[in-house]
Amino acid sequence: MSKKILIITGDGGDSYEALYAYHRFLEARWEPVIAAPARRRLHLVLHDQEPGWDTYLERPGHSVDAQIAITAVASRDFAAVLVLGGRAPEYLRNNPSLLALLREFAAQNKCICAIGHGVQVLTAAGLTQGRTVTCHEHIQVEVEKDGGKYVSKPAVRDGNLITAPGWKFHPEFYREIFACLEGRAPFPD
Repeated sequence: MSKKILIITGDGGDSYEALYAYHRFLEARWEPVIAAPARRRLHLVLHDQEPGWDTYLERPGHSVDAQIAITAVASRDFAAVLVLGGRAPEYLRNNPSLLALLREFAAQNKCICAIGHGVQVLTAAGLTQGRTVTCHEHIQVEVEKDGGKYVSKPAVRDGNLITAPGWKFHPEFYREIFACLEGRAPFPD
């Protein structure tokens, strides 16, 4: 089995989710590969909740290099895919090449992960239909329109589909990701 993990993001992607994912996979001796619409330097953002706001705030974050363009990715070369949140999913969900790629991962029964607004890309690909997921609360309506079931939990694993509402739930999310990659059962609620 490949030890490569595909991480999908773009300009406006969540900085903390990107850096955490990249370093966490390296730590566990996996090979993370960042993909975006084009191979270039990406401008990421920090998303956080502030008391008194009905939505998140966005501030400039770190930058990372996209190592490969989405159109150059072959799903057979990767053990799993992770779609990050932030603002990037707003436009990534309209990328037909990305949606087709995610459907390839699903057809190959590979581990598919999304955090925060990254779940928007899964709904656009039709991958939440008939599945139970969690995500940023403002995406619940998109999940339900796709025929999925939204639950408010730190992380949800439905077969090989793993989701989380945002970076505050990295511990629960990555426990499920690594259990899936290692062929272990989901953690009990």
